[in-house]
Amino acid sequence: MTRRVSPFLMTVFGIGVAFLYIPMLVLIAYSFNASALASVWGGFSTNWYVALAHNTQILHAARLSLLIAVIASTLALVLGTLAAIALVRFARFRGRLLLTGMVHAPLVMPEIITGITQLLLFVSMLQLFGWPHRGMLTIVLSHVAFCTAYVAITVQARLQSADVALEDAAMDLGARPLEAFWDITLPIIRPALVSSWLLSFTLSLDDLVISTFVSGPRASTLPMIIYAKVKLGVSPDVNALATLIIAAVGACVLIAAVMARRADKHTQPAA
Repeated sequence: MTRRVSPFLMTVFGIGVAFLYIPMLVLIAYSFNASALASVWGGFSTNWYVALAHNTQILHAARLSLLIAVIASTLALVLGTLAAIALVRFARFRGRLLLTGMVHAPLVMPEIITGITQLLLFVSMLQLFGWPHRGMLTIVLSHVAFCTAYVAITVQARLQSADVALEDAAMDLGARPLEAFWDITLPIIRPALVSSWLLSFTLSLDDLVISTFVSGPRASTLPMIIYAKVKLGVSPDVNALATLIIAAVGACVLIAAVMARRADKHTQPAA
C-alpha cells in the first residue's frame, strides 16, 4: 500500500527548491549577458567567459585557493584521524578532557572570533620569533586548525562503530598493531576518511572570514577576490566564475551519484 504525499509538504518542498535554485538559474543566465551592467540584459554573449580566462588576478587566486585547500585538508586528515584514534582507543590518559574540548571548540566558535585570535597569535609570534609572515602559510595553518575538528568528529563516529575484535584477531594471528590497523581498521574507516577530506577541502576552499584576518597583501584567496568585486557592485565576470563553479560542483555530484549507484549494484546479491 502506497501513501499519498501531502500537498502541503509538496508545496513547502517546491518553495524551498525555488528559493534555492531560481537565483542560481538567474545568475547563470546573466553570466551570458552582453551588457556591462549586471542588472540590465543586453543580449547573449560569452565575452565575460573570455575576459575571465584572461583575468590573471582571479586565476592566481583560484590556484592559490585550490593549493591551500589540498594542503590544509590533507594535514587536517592526518591530525584529525590521530585525535580520533586517541579519543576512541584510549579510554584514560592525561589531557583527554583538554583534547576533547580542543576538538569540539572550533565547531561552536564563531569564525570572526577564530580569525581574530589567530591573527593576534601570528602577530605575537612574528614579534617574538620573526616568523611566520602573513601569507599562504598562515592561511594553511588557520584552515588546518578548524578543519581538524571536523575530521576528528567524523572519524571518531566511524571508529566507535568499528569492531575492535577484528583487529584483536589479526594481532592474535601474528600481525603487529600497526599492520592490524592498516589492514583491518583502515579499510573500515576509509569512507569516513574520504568524506572528512572532502568536507575539509570544501570548508577551506569556501572560507572567507578567517582567511581575511590571517592573509597577507600578496595572498588573496578566491572568496576574498569575489567579495572584493561584489562590494564594488555585481560584476559580470563574477557571474561567469560562479557559473563555472556551479557546473563543476554539479558534475562532481553527478559523478559521485553514478559511482554510488554502481557500487550498490555490485554489493547487492544476485537474485
